[in-house]
Amino acid sequence: QVQLVQSGGGLVQAGGSLRLSCAASGRAFSTYTMGWFRQAPGKEQYLVAAISWSGSSTYYANSVKGRFTISRDNAKNTVYLQMNSLKPEDTAVYYCAADPTFHVVLNHPETYDYEYWGQGTQVTVSS
Repeated sequence: QVQLVQSGGGLVQAGGSLRLSCAASGRAFSTYTMGWFRQAPGKEQYLVAAISWSGSSTYYANSVKGRFTISRDNAKNTVYLQMNSLKPEDTAVYYCAADPTFHVVLNHPETYDYEYWGQGTQVTVSS
């Protein structure tokens, strides 16, 4: 069983930055595709960023491209989401998720089967 524990998040003013972290249990973390999803009130959850097992392949939703950066440290079993130039519309609950199926590179990661999920963390951006 894989457990994902998130940290980070909180309240920030527009234009500010936050970093989310997601620590995973288990020795197979380095083979997982990892993703960050978000869900705003009244809206559907969607994938904002994903990273391949090696970190060499990444995906970003258009809404965050150029502002968010996903990275991972396989030695620490941790994935990060650095969020810069935050906007009020980035306000949401953010979830990290893991797809244990091995993908060499990312190819439409929004369609992958993310089996394991973090507890979620609130990010609020004030205007």
